[in-house]
Amino acid sequence: MRAIATVCLSGDLRSKLEAIARAGYSGVEIFENDLLTFDGSPSDVRSLCESLGLAILAFQPFRDFESMPEPQRRRNFERAERKFDLMEELGTDFLLVCSNVSPQAFDDLGRAAEDLRELAERAARRGLRIGFEALAWGRHISDYRDAWDVVKRADHPALGIVLDSFHILARGHELETMADIPAEKIAFVQIADAPLLDMDVLQWSRHFRCFPGQGRLPLASFMQALARTGYAGPLSLEIFNDAFRAAPTEATAIDGLRSLIWIEELAEGAAWSEASPPAVGYDGVHFIEFTLDEESAAPLGEFFSALGFRHIGRHRSKNVELWHQGDIHLVLNFETDSFAHTFRLLHGTSVCAVGVRVNDLDSAVTRAAHYKAQWFRGPVGEGEMEIPALRGIEGSLVYLVDDAQAREMQWKTDFHLFEDGQDDDAGLINIDHISYVLPPTQLLSWLLFHRTVFGFDAGPEHEIADPHGMVVSQTVTSPDNSVRIPLTVSSARETLPGRFLSEHQGGVQQIAFASGDIFATIDAMLARGLPMLRIPANYYDDLAARFDLDDALLEAMRSRNILFDRNDDGDFFHAYTETFMGRFFFEVVERRGSYSQFGAVNAPIRLAAQAGQQR
Repeated sequence: MRAIATVCLSGDLRSKLEAIARAGYSGVEIFENDLLTFDGSPSDVRSLCESLGLAILAFQPFRDFESMPEPQRRRNFERAERKFDLMEELGTDFLLVCSNVSPQAFDDLGRAAEDLRELAERAARRGLRIGFEALAWGRHISDYRDAWDVVKRADHPALGIVLDSFHILARGHELETMADIPAEKIAFVQIADAPLLDMDVLQWSRHFRCFPGQGRLPLASFMQALARTGYAGPLSLEIFNDAFRAAPTEATAIDGLRSLIWIEELAEGAAWSEASPPAVGYDGVHFIEFTLDEESAAPLGEFFSALGFRHIGRHRSKNVELWHQGDIHLVLNFETDSFAHTFRLLHGTSVCAVGVRVNDLDSAVTRAAHYKAQWFRGPVGEGEMEIPALRGIEGSLVYLVDDAQAREMQWKTDFHLFEDGQDDDAGLINIDHISYVLPPTQLLSWLLFHRTVFGFDAGPEHEIADPHGMVVSQTVTSPDNSVRIPLTVSSARETLPGRFLSEHQGGVQQIAFASGDIFATIDAMLARGLPMLRIPANYYDDLAARFDLDDALLEAMRSRNILFDRNDDGDFFHAYTETFMGRFFFEVVERRGSYSQFGAVNAPIRLAAQAGQQR
């Protein structure tokens, strides 16, 4: 059973429960604070959950219970009886007890076992159950192995251990002991991931937990150890995260379900494990679609022409143009009764869709559906190809294009192609990467989307200095590196991404094209009048100090405003255009050797130059 704690989501309890049900969960944990702030009785919550088809699997947490001196011990049992009354009205039989953090608690595992045994006995008389969890910051019990020792000593059928991946993995505890716990003594399992941060574990837990697949904890090891126990009960998400508390409830609920589906793959052979359809193979970005009006047509066409693209076709039934160079197709959509027009009303002239080539379209569609991707279907003219499309970042579309049909059939089927015989391009080969700007609260969501729906890998996070604040970028990449998507966020409104987000609501801000000879390509573009971003001379003086580059190469880069990076895998040359109408810009890159990064060391130079251009 897939479940989630109400604390994971923003909003009031009713909106949380409705979003959880719509997302497709079977069960829910009711967090105490959500119930306390609910304008209704526990029986009202019970009725609501019943109408939504949700089982209330747990009420939590019950704090600071075990190993207390009198009179606190007596008061704790009185408090527990009141919680039992509430649970009966709520319609749940399970109470999660977390280990004591009070400075008054005794350091005595035997005393803890006695208290929990009495609590379990009281619960059993009312048909209820108790689960004991070791908080990573517990006063005396912070290790799941100690919690298991207490549960074994108490030896009561109504008492079991609660295993939480964060509390166990954040402390780096070994998992062999967990794998040996009998399944019948595991009362409940909670799942959370987290980035690897060097900070106080309580603050780490309260602000930075995330869904499985969004962090760096070794969840595969945890899940494999859990599978060895034979546990067949619910898996429930419990996430404390500032970004989640500010994010839309519906989207976060869907993200959580995707993460549970994904994590089930990590526990092959478990009773609840469900194998997901494998990720397909990719063969790069097939096309990029721009939405624009007639007023933008001439300046954007001039920009594309300067980049070496040619207008080679017009759509058979729509006001859409096709531009081409190398293995790159740019689609310009002027339609006024279409998805593109709706997108343009929100974002202005912008990229509204991309198409990626897949080697197995049926499998790609099956996997996307398995991970709850949202589909889009637009009007298709008679005899035209219907290409599956998913809702992607900031409402844009991602088309899944059959690789066997992509090269020729799509364009010949849907477009009238011109026979102009011209082939004097600028030497661009393909689309190297596409960079999106997101609201900061959405970065984790889109990382998970690409990891699950497409089977992409997530790279490390990079912090980049803009003259007006910090920028964070993290890249998702297809396993073969043919599709690369840097995701960029900034909380500072005056950074380049921050302004793009506030003025144009995010989306694609940067498109990088690959060249086999960047020097010849830039020369061809300059000859066509393309405005390139100017790089300060000081950059090249520093470059000469950092790398063993001959003077002729340095001068060739300086005169063309080309930046450079090198690592053990190879060299990277890249240059940028000026920003088109204050919206998006283009990059030309040449990779030598096996260099697979993005020249992040040069990003502050580029951002400063772009800030100067805007001034």
